[in-house]
Amino acid sequence: MKVSPSLLAADFAHLSTEIDMINASSADYLHLDVMDGVFVPNISFGFPVLRAVGNICRKPLDVHLMIVEPEKWISQVKAIGAEIMNVHVEATTHLHSTVLQIHEAGMKAGVTLNPATPVSSLVDIIEDVELVLLMSVNPGFGGQKLIRHTLDKVRELRRLIDMSGSKAMIEIDGGVNEKTGEELAEAGADILVAGSYVFGAPDPHSRIDILKSLS
Repeated sequence: MKVSPSLLAADFAHLSTEIDMINASSADYLHLDVMDGVFVPNISFGFPVLRAVGNICRKPLDVHLMIVEPEKWISQVKAIGAEIMNVHVEATTHLHSTVLQIHEAGMKAGVTLNPATPVSSLVDIIEDVELVLLMSVNPGFGGQKLIRHTLDKVRELRRLIDMSGSKAMIEIDGGVNEKTGEELAEAGADILVAGSYVFGAPDPHSRIDILKSLS
């Protein structure tokens, strides 16, 4: 299992220390949730913070844009050194064009589904993306419990990927801990995003290692 700790749950008064912890850990990525207060009912951080994180983080950056018209920010996401750029199916009018632009910028393209958005909405794009992120909570706030229907969506998405021949990985964001992580792994998830479960722990490294051991 790959693990992408979510910076949203970090202590922003000691951000460099938190990044040092991630650098020294077994985490595979660092997950960055960008919120605009429009697409989701919260605001997180903008590109000045992202640039600062990109300058010191040695893990690949997994940037998740919870914003309207994410296609306007492709060059800025690339400039911070992101490996993956995630955009919401619900937030961009011309999804295929946006995915092409992400690829042209030299990044891997991810598409994200909110809890009420069906997996079937990916049929025409699944072969063109490297990652699908399923929101397992309603986006905008950390610390929520996993929506149980997500497990069925993971299984359905795994079937779609296998049938289409897509190489897309399945990433899950929201309510991830040791118990739910095991269930998600069994359902077919490839990457787990974890916020408070990692950053709120006395020993974040051990929490990351626990998630990575799931299969």
